Amino acid sequence: MNVFDTLTERGFIAQCTDADEVKKMLGERKVTFYIGFDPTADSLHAGHFIALMAMAHMQRAGHRPICLVGGGTGTVGDPSGRSDLRKVMTDEVIEHNCNRFKEQIARFIDFSDGKALMVNNGDWLRKLGYIDLLREVGAHFTVNRMLTAECYKQRWDKGLTFLEFNYMVMQAYDFYKLNGDYDCILQMGGDDQWSNIIAGVELTRRKTGRAAYGLTNKLLLKSDGSKMGKTAGGALWLDADKVSPYDFYQYWRNVDDADVKTCLSLLTFVPMDEVNRLSALEGAAINDAKKILAYEVTKLVHGEEAARQAQQSAAEIFAGQSSDNMPTVEVADAAGKKLLDVLAGAKIISSKAEGRRLIVQNGLTLNDEKISDVDFVFGESDLPAVVRIGKKKFFKVVSHA
Repeated sequence: MNVFDTLTERGFIAQCTDADEVKKMLGERKVTFYIGFDPTADSLHAGHFIALMAMAHMQRAGHRPICLVGGGTGTVGDPSGRSDLRKVMTDEVIEHNCNRFKEQIARFIDFSDGKALMVNNGDWLRKLGYIDLLREVGAHFTVNRMLTAECYKQRWDKGLTFLEFNYMVMQAYDFYKLNGDYDCILQMGGDDQWSNIIAGVELTRRKTGRAAYGLTNKLLLKSDGSKMGKTAGGALWLDADKVSPYDFYQYWRNVDDADVKTCLSLLTFVPMDEVNRLSALEGAAINDAKKILAYEVTKLVHGEEAARQAQQSAAEIFAGQSSDNMPTVEVADAAGKKLLDVLAGAKIISSKAEGRRLIVQNGLTLNDEKISDVDFVFGESDLPAVVRIGKKKFFKVVSHA
């Protein structure tokens, strides 16, 4: 099957320049394409997941990915999807984040024997003189056209800095540079990057007269249109030190029924016949699909052994057993402290108000006993404690001096 058809069937594609030509090209020859990742943090998160999977599908079909980390564009910050100015990072932080990205991307992409390339746009953007950029690139952009881009319109009322205004120009230059150096003819990315991708396509065509194309994938959204991958603690990171494999597994295990098909299609390699069968399950049976989803996604991100342990821990905890892999929270001198103070301080609950609500609704359990007293105090005999929030969230609380 042509990889364009694969991406279409699985629901990846949002927009594409010259879709018929791109499909034909992907079916007839090996294509070099690129996706960019700006190092705004020291870990990729669930929002990057679709791009990584699209890249993996392309590579499996014989095409060559270029993974671009933004050591140059990261100094400016992409205004796309932002209502405020991104925090300016030091060069040391940018370099550290780029190195972490490289490690995580390598879990999805095979870089052996030239099958994929990893490049850093800081290698050329930081060497490019400002006057050179204005003369070589700036003449091909009109301010009128740039201001129609959604990423700039969103910032117009609150103030768009000239720093950010240059971002589109810099990303467009990346495509032009990669086209010349590596015969890269396709840029891919999230649909919020459409304006930036179009700018790169047009710049490359004007300066070289060669073919250049753009393709965007859908963003990771829930069925209600809200962003997927948000947790009580913030983003759903792909770094095990930020979000444990168990918590990562549990996130996907607990997705809404309506989101099962989307997640299985976009975030796993489960064949579509099986995706359709699993997502058609109803009632309690849909939980089987969610277990497969959670295992497959965790396996891709953290490896098969971590996925197996997370799956086993979830089963043990659900059966009321203690598990070595249960999320553990260490609290100083918990004995003698109020339960809600301890849980709120450890971020197990978002606030004491949430804890009181859980108790009223019989949703807070300590060592298999329902808590009915909002002023319950930990005793020495209660620790270590297994705390259950609702039906599915379990934590082990350990006290230390």
